[in-house]
Amino acid sequence: MRAARFALGAALLTAALPALAAANIFCCQDEHGRNACGDILPSVCVGRAYREIGPNGLVVRRVEAPPTAEQRAQKAAEERRQKAAEEAARERRRLDQALLQTYGSEADIDQLRERAEADVVAAIKAAEEKIVEAGKRRKKFEDEAEFYRKKPLPPSVAKGLKAVDEDILAQQATIEAKKKELEAVRARYEDDKRRYRELRGSRMQAPK
Repeated sequence: MRAARFALGAALLTAALPALAAANIFCCQDEHGRNACGDILPSVCVGRAYREIGPNGLVVRRVEAPPTAEQRAQKAAEERRQKAAEEAARERRRLDQALLQTYGSEADIDQLRERAEADVVAAIKAAEEKIVEAGKRRKKFEDEAEFYRKKPLPPSVAKGLKAVDEDILAQQATIEAKKKELEAVRARYEDDKRRYRELRGSRMQAPK
């Protein structure tokens, strides 16, 4: 009887061995660097990198550990940088296309630059002329004020001098602003010409 029960147990164990041998196991390293393995993912492996090993002892799958908060932040920052770079590239292509559509030659760029410069120079000249006119008005008020050296200055004269001085300051500010605008105009058209040459050169060198 005892021999029969032993034979039955051995038979059941033998039948179960292939099933056990056929199961994959999951292994990871715990916080102390020791291997932890099981036919299901051990609890210490949760949140850690682990590998799945087949019955033949070969790794059939590797699973990386979930990213940390710092890694997620770095990835998000990199994605934002990549998106900004792509948007900048699209904008550059749009501007390049507009540049080629606007100018037919470098002579066109020079002509438009000269026209834009002339407009700004004319505005500067107009402001300078207004300063000269204001100076003449101020001279009249100054001459009138000579009669009141030892007397209170009439409100009309004081008001006139103040208005003229404010006008001169305003025109001087306009001149300074226009000078900066003139520099910007020249720089912009110089950049346009440089980029136009690059684009035309790249088109001529492109294989047909």
